[in-house]
Amino acid sequence: MAKRDYYDILGVARDASEADIKKAYRRVAMKFHPDRNSDDKDAEDKFKEATEAYEILSDAEKRAAYDRFGHDAVSGNGGAGGGFGNFSDIFGDVFGDIFGGGGRGRGGPARGSDLRYDLELDLEDAVRGTTATIRVPTLVHCEECDGSGARKGSTPLTCGTCGGVGQVRMSQGFFQVQQTCPKCRGRGVLISDPCTKCHGRGVREEAKTLSVKVPAGVDNGDRIRLSGEGEAGPAGGPPGDLYVQIMVREHEIFQRDGRNLYCEVPISFVDAALGGELEVPTLGGKVKLKVPPETQTGRLFRLRAKGVSSVRGGGPGDLLCRVVVETPVNLSGRQKELLRGFQADLEGGRNSPRQTSWFEGVKKFFDGFTI
Repeated sequence: MAKRDYYDILGVARDASEADIKKAYRRVAMKFHPDRNSDDKDAEDKFKEATEAYEILSDAEKRAAYDRFGHDAVSGNGGAGGGFGNFSDIFGDVFGDIFGGGGRGRGGPARGSDLRYDLELDLEDAVRGTTATIRVPTLVHCEECDGSGARKGSTPLTCGTCGGVGQVRMSQGFFQVQQTCPKCRGRGVLISDPCTKCHGRGVREEAKTLSVKVPAGVDNGDRIRLSGEGEAGPAGGPPGDLYVQIMVREHEIFQRDGRNLYCEVPISFVDAALGGELEVPTLGGKVKLKVPPETQTGRLFRLRAKGVSSVRGGGPGDLLCRVVVETPVNLSGRQKELLRGFQADLEGGRNSPRQTSWFEGVKKFFDGFTI
């Protein structure tokens, strides 16, 4: 009987990525797992078929040979031709996170958990760099028992169930999977006489005060890694890392976009009409901005190299100032009369071309209606 195409078995395209192939195999294997279909012989055959397909397509060399020459090139490699010699490795690779794989390695105690700390900064400190002092609640090795969890003078016993490995192999149908040892819960040792200070945990809670050097140019979402400043590992295991997440507070004047800064500059309609010179702020001090006559609201002015530098290197960006023409308020009677006289002196349309063009467009729009 001719074998089915491996890609069809897993339901993936021939250009599928390694991640897509693993995901597809996981889906098919869970569906036709013999333990879930104990009375269905076809399901077991489909499960074996999917495993054979995954064993070939997950190996770059075997997959390349199969793509060129078909089943003849890989005969004896898959499950049907040569048995399931590598099946435990396949299953552990794909399903390890479900059945408790990972965590404690064979070479020693488990590593401690990583921690995250959100550090809020002002824009000025993020741009120029600073040193911040933070206080982080975490788990540290118990000094009383030196992280072993056992009372002074006693020694932890190697777990007889897993032999100190922290993992055991459990039968799942006709194959085996690796799980966390239920006796020692992955520690590899048993505490018969626990430490009175940490109650056998080997760790205790403590708030650490740390100094964090923040480099110049950091932005929202950047992370600073402090190696070894995470939680202590159980049974004397190495600590994890601390990741300091940068959060820049909203600034009352500037908005940052990468290397560039943006700000709005209010100007009077007199300065907008006649032109003028304004003082605008930058993170390095005040600078002069020349506004040409007949400037319209919303116009952007670019001040070169007045932005910020990125932590990833490169020169500073620009400061972009958007002018907003401000309508005067709280006018006196005399001021109102002056404005009415000024309006009367404006010759129809020549001084307000955009307004005139807009009204002409509106007129044409309504003239197009028929009743």
